[in-house]
Amino acid sequence: MRYKDPNGLNVDLIFKQSFEPQHAKHVLAIPIYKQQFLLTDHKERGIEFPGGKVEKDETNIEAIKRELYEETGGIAQEIIFIASYTVYDKIPFDKDVYFINIASIEYKQKYEETNGPVIVNALNDVKEDRKSFLLKDTAILKCVERVFELGFLK
Repeated sequence: MRYKDPNGLNVDLIFKQSFEPQHAKHVLAIPIYKQQFLLTDHKERGIEFPGGKVEKDETNIEAIKRELYEETGGIAQEIIFIASYTVYDKIPFDKDVYFINIASIEYKQKYEETNGPVIVNALNDVKEDRKSFLLKDTAILKCVERVFELGFLK
């Protein structure tokens, strides 16, 4: 699927399903905890799915686990790669998207770059003015639809 984002940049979204390692330099989690979305409250952007950059010498699975824990305290039980997308900016970048079934949440005194976890039944439960631009992004919303299509969330 190809579309233009709000900045007029081309974006390619490809749905996949795999347990195999992926290689994008950015990762995004769509975590589900007890049949609810586990989001994070980013200090600058607002409420969004956890994710970030893959560090040097880190696999994408290690990165998504780290980002998930740093931003929400979430502990992954199951991780499934579901999609990748490329944003064709001046320097194009790829992002791998993972469905994550959450085993538990460790509530912490301090979270990296966020105010911690936000748990909602539906994304519409997040007030519009609190949503990060990422929670309004077409690729991310299509990945959420894919989570439902694959039966990961009912």
